[in-house]
Amino acid sequence: MPGLVAGVDEAGRGPLAGPVVAAAVILDDLNPVRGLADSKTLTALRREKLYDEIRAKALCCSIGEASVDEIDTLNILEATMLAMRRAVDGLRLKPVKVLVDGNRLPRLDVLAEAIVKGDAKVQAISAASILAKVHRDRWCIEFHQQYPQYGFDGHKGYGTAEHMAALRAHGACPQHRKSFAPVAQVLR
Repeated sequence: MPGLVAGVDEAGRGPLAGPVVAAAVILDDLNPVRGLADSKTLTALRREKLYDEIRAKALCCSIGEASVDEIDTLNILEATMLAMRRAVDGLRLKPVKVLVDGNRLPRLDVLAEAIVKGDAKVQAISAASILAKVHRDRWCIEFHQQYPQYGFDGHKGYGTAEHMAALRAHGACPQHRKSFAPVAQVLR
C-alpha cells in the first residue's frame, strides 16, 4: 500500500506530574535518520541530537499533549489516546496509515495498527518516541525553574524516593496528577 505512514508513540504515562506527550512522525525514505531506536535505550545527549535531526529530515511531525487536568478527569489511558489523536491530527500531511506503539489505538479517521514494542521495530515509531521523550524532558527542565523543590530536572516526574520526599515536605504543586495514588495519599 503506497502512501505516507506515520509512527506514533507517547512519553509520560507513568510520572506523577506533568502532561502526557505523544508524537506523530512521517519519515522521508529519501532522507533517512541513522541510529533511530527506542528512546529508552538512548542517552539523553543522543536523543537530543536525534530530535534535531528528526525535526530537520522528517516529511512532517507533530506533538500532542494531554494536560494534568485531562489526565485527572479522563484517566491516564484515555488522556494518552487523546494526546495521540492530537499528534496525528496535527500532522500537516495526511498519512494513509498510522502505526502506534503498544496494544491500543486512539480513535482516528485513518487506518491504524497497534504494534507491541513498535518503538524498537518501526523507524517512524522510534522517531516518535524520541520526539515525545525529549519534548517531555524539556518540559520537566522548564517546570523545574518554577518548582525547584521537587527536582523535576532529575526524576522527570517519576515517583522516585526524592520526589516522594519532596511531595511529603511541600505537598502537591499544580502540575501533580491528583488522581495518581502516591499524590492522592500525600493530599489526604
